[in-house]
Amino acid sequence: MLIRVVRMTFAQEQVPAFLQLFHATKHRIRQQPGCQHLELWQDAENPAVYCTYSHWDDDAALNGYRKSALFGEVWPATKKLFAAPAVAFSSAPIAVVEKHA
Repeated sequence: MLIRVVRMTFAQEQVPAFLQLFHATKHRIRQQPGCQHLELWQDAENPAVYCTYSHWDDDAALNGYRKSALFGEVWPATKKLFAAPAVAFSSAPIAVVEKHA
């Protein structure tokens, strides 16, 4: 599994447009092949900062979405609303079982 976090800073006046876009497309993103989970988070201190948190089967599934018509529709529309460049990273979970004394 691959976990993807994308941190986006919006112009305050663009937040409603972003939220409308996200809510209009989230179900279609969740239906993309290999997408297991998608959430939207809002920064606790800056209400114009949001993160998408998603789980993908693997890097190939994420790249498949990035090459899709849906991504070609959603990402450019989202980028137009930014006040600063997005910061994105992918991580893989590590299963570690530890006992605390």
